[in-house]
Amino acid sequence: MFTIDRRGLMAGAASLLAAPHLARAQGSVKPRLTLISQWSAGSDGAAITALGRVFEQEGGVWQHSPVPGFTTEMMNKLRADILAGNPPAASQLKGPEIAAWSRIAPTVDLTEEVKAAGYEEVVAPDLAKLHKPQGKWIALPLQIYRTNTLFVSSKAMARVGATELPTTWEAFNALAGKMQAEGITPVANGGIRWDDGMKFEIALAGISPAAYRKAIMELDDDALRGPEVLAAFQQLRRFANWMDPAVAGQHYSVFLPRFIKGEMGMLMMGGWAQGVIRHNGFDAGDYMIGQAPVDNGKPAFVLNADAFIFWRSKEPDLQAGQKLFAKLVMSKRVQEMYSKTTGSIPVRTDMDLSGEGWSEGQREAARSLNESVKANQAVLSLAHNMAQSNQLTAAMIDVLTEYVHNKAVTPEQGRQRLAEAVESAR
Repeated sequence: MFTIDRRGLMAGAASLLAAPHLARAQGSVKPRLTLISQWSAGSDGAAITALGRVFEQEGGVWQHSPVPGFTTEMMNKLRADILAGNPPAASQLKGPEIAAWSRIAPTVDLTEEVKAAGYEEVVAPDLAKLHKPQGKWIALPLQIYRTNTLFVSSKAMARVGATELPTTWEAFNALAGKMQAEGITPVANGGIRWDDGMKFEIALAGISPAAYRKAIMELDDDALRGPEVLAAFQQLRRFANWMDPAVAGQHYSVFLPRFIKGEMGMLMMGGWAQGVIRHNGFDAGDYMIGQAPVDNGKPAFVLNADAFIFWRSKEPDLQAGQKLFAKLVMSKRVQEMYSKTTGSIPVRTDMDLSGEGWSEGQREAARSLNESVKANQAVLSLAHNMAQSNQLTAAMIDVLTEYVHNKAVTPEQGRQRLAEAVESAR
């Protein structure tokens, strides 16, 4: 697990504390941006490269230093730069880690820029809070994925004579039973840690978004030990029983050919799977897509988002570059370009996705986000480090992944261990 050495980082960042608020571009200063992210390949790499071209078209100098691999590797690079007193102008960061890092290295106050753009009014409230610790905007969300998206193989549906996506867990379970009876592996998910955590959050959010908010986001002990969490563990056990027996350690993408062929039936995955499916040579006609089951019949959205945090600098060209970059990230133009490339949906809830280049899955997810916000059923993903700190998330995922791969653990024991893990890690 990645940890932050507060004393070392503060020493390295001390020289930056006197730097002024994000400055206005002055005179002939050419905007420049130094950026660290882990996006170097695939649709993510293509999107960040396209964003760099837009920045350059606007007169800026783009200096992106991708750090491929796990998030930890990118964090190590960021940590080294902060220790050296030379943080990038901006870096990829998300969720509660934005607040954690803001306490150990100086950041830019973007509140005036956000206000001028009217950005806060078009961002989901829970998402906005993550990017403005202590009430000041220091980071900007760029794109959103719904983790509770259900993909169903068209060929598998045809084999069992089904035509509609299940909207409740009862209907899901009945469809899975039919698929199993036809020799189809009902669930096409993988067996790695974040996938295991995501299956649990999808189950709980579908059983009760209110219980999810209390248990996962607020860590309420009564909710963690409540009937909804128990029901989520029971549903998670069904998922585990319906997956490939050799799923442990496997990424979901290895099962996509079998999924498309109809040998596997249902995949619960974030919207990014649309891009992965397309990259593998398949098309939208090979699957059905929509919201995973929600028993109360209302839209619910388990939210994962990517964002950039802005680090304070004394150099006028970097300050000008931060101002330009902030303006671009918040713009409809860039959010449309970015989401069309990655398969995400824009952070802005006022975007029109009716035009060409958007998939029906993206349109449906964007509608769901708007409706979920209005119904107070938009919640933050645990599995993707949006709901809790890395330390708490890791402790909770440890319990969930052991439960998925160890059928000797009962749902009651799983619930108890999750509550105890939270109590120990807090």
